[in-house]
Amino acid sequence: MSPTTQTSLLDPARAVLDDTVLAGEAWLKPLAKGQIFRIVDLEGNQAVDTLFYNAHDVEEHYSLTHTIQAQKALYLGLGSQLMSSEGHLMCTIVADTCGRHDTLGGACSCESNTVRYALEKRTMHACRDSFMAAIANNPYGLQKRDIASNINFFMNVPVTPEGGLTFEDGISGSGKYVEMRAEMDLLVLISNCPQLNNPCNAYNPTPIRCLVWDPQ
Repeated sequence: MSPTTQTSLLDPARAVLDDTVLAGEAWLKPLAKGQIFRIVDLEGNQAVDTLFYNAHDVEEHYSLTHTIQAQKALYLGLGSQLMSSEGHLMCTIVADTCGRHDTLGGACSCESNTVRYALEKRTMHACRDSFMAAIANNPYGLQKRDIASNINFFMNVPVTPEGGLTFEDGISGSGKYVEMRAEMDLLVLISNCPQLNNPCNAYNPTPIRCLVWDPQ
């Protein structure tokens, strides 16, 4: 049986980029082909909503349907290949100490908070807000219509026997990480989820760390 977790030999001291992203904040950066990108769940049980774009054509973006079809699996993990809306390979998960990541839960929004929880939750900050803030006046040409269905790294969204989704306590822990190799020039857009209404963040959103290494 193939392993589900694998540690990395990369040294954070040699990273060319090392950013801490606070809970509720967004992160938008370019990633060159061959670079390695790591997301660290610093305190554990934090959901990290992530999108990838072709840096030279932002209309080509991460596709959950192409990715699920390529893996023949609903969840992502070690060895998973993240596919684009054009069926091209965007990046590969090359190290992972968590073991499973959600493809289906999507990004929280003011509207979904209202429908799922209560009318008074509408004004709470949501990942959709973070995405919108990140692309406002961005230099890459990203627009509102480019916000597609995202990956939720570290998030636990089981599928019920009836085909429904449930948001459950996360399976990640403090210091766990996922690491990817860019297979094309990319833009990475993250919302470090501020959700307080379900256990995806243990009702306590926390910071993450994003690191990038040049090809070894």
